[in-house]
Amino acid sequence: MTQSWWLNPCKRIDGLCVERAQERQQQLTKPAGSLGRLESLAVQLAGLQGQVKPSLAQVWIAIFAGDHGVVAEGVSAFPQEVTGQMLLNFVNGGAAISVLARQLGASLEVVDLGTVTSTLDLPGVRHLHIGAGTANFAQGPAMTQAQGEQALQAGRDSALRALASGAQLFIGGEMGIGNTTAASALACALLDCPVAHLTGPGTGLDAAGVSHKAQVIERALALHAAQRGDALHTLFNLGGFEIAALVGAYLACAQEGVAVLVDGFICSVAALLAVRLNPQVRPWLLFGHRGAEPGHRHVLETLEAEPVLELGLRLGEGSGAALAVPLLRLACELHGQMATFTEAAVADRPA
Repeated sequence: MTQSWWLNPCKRIDGLCVERAQERQQQLTKPAGSLGRLESLAVQLAGLQGQVKPSLAQVWIAIFAGDHGVVAEGVSAFPQEVTGQMLLNFVNGGAAISVLARQLGASLEVVDLGTVTSTLDLPGVRHLHIGAGTANFAQGPAMTQAQGEQALQAGRDSALRALASGAQLFIGGEMGIGNTTAASALACALLDCPVAHLTGPGTGLDAAGVSHKAQVIERALALHAAQRGDALHTLFNLGGFEIAALVGAYLACAQEGVAVLVDGFICSVAALLAVRLNPQVRPWLLFGHRGAEPGHRHVLETLEAEPVLELGLRLGEGSGAALAVPLLRLACELHGQMATFTEAAVADRPA
C-alpha cells in the first residue's frame, strides 16, 4: 500500500477565535441568541478560519464524475451515457450547479474520474481516466485498491487547488448514473442498517424499481461481507470513483484547514466514510441540506449533523450545498458588520 496520507492529522480548530466570536455575538445589538443558528454558524466558521470575523467571499465547487458498473443490474431510470453528457452541460453552463456557481461567483471545477464514454475530451474538464467506470459491485469489487487510491488522490488534488486559490469554503458535488445505489450500499455497510430503510428512488425509480435496487444491494452486501468492518475496503468494494474523490477531498480539506459544506445523500455518505477513516475530519464539515433520499436522514443522524436547509432536494451536483451559501454568507456579514451595544450607544440589558 502507498503511504496512507488520509490518516495524517487534521488541522486544529482555533478555540480562541471561537471564544472571541462568541463574546462578540453577546455584544451585538440584538437579544442574545435571537439570530438562532446564524449565530452558531458564524462562530463555527470563525473557529475554522482562525479569524473572529469569518468571510465566505471565495467558494470552490468541485464536481466529481464517474460511471458505475452496477448499472448493468438495471438500477437506474436513466441510461449511463447521461454521465458524460452532463459533463458537457456543466462546462457549457447549463446545469443547475453551473447556474448556482455563476450566481455565487464561485470557482467551478469539473473532474471526470472515469466514464463509459472513454473518448470524451471536453475543454474545461479534467479527464483522469481511472477506468471506464467502476466494475459491477454485485459481482466483485467496484475498483482495485490502486484505482481507489487514485480516486482519493484526485479529491485531495482538487482540495489543494482550492487551497491555492484562496478558497474559504469547499463544496464537493457528484455526477454518475447509478451512484445512489453505490451510496445506499455503502451506507448500509457502514451503519449496519436494513437495506429497505436506506434505498430510495434515486433519479426516479418506481416502487418495483426501488425493490429491485434493494435486492441488488442485498446481494452485494452478502458478497463483500468479509470486509464490512474496514471502511477503506468497503469504499473500494462498493463505492464509485466520484465518491472516493469526495472522501479524499474532505480529508484533505480538514488536514489543510479549509471548511467543507457537504451536499446531499451521496456527499454525506462520503463524509461518513471520511470520518470513519479519520475522525478528526468531523469538525471541518458543515452540512448544506437534508435531501429527499430516505438514507440521507440516517446518515446525517449518525454524523450528528444539523443541515442548514430542508427543501426536498434530490438533484446532487453540489446544488443543495450551493443553495445554502447565501445564508452562510449572511451569517458572516451579520456577525461582522452589526454594531455592538457600545458602538451604537444602545443600552444593553442589565447584567
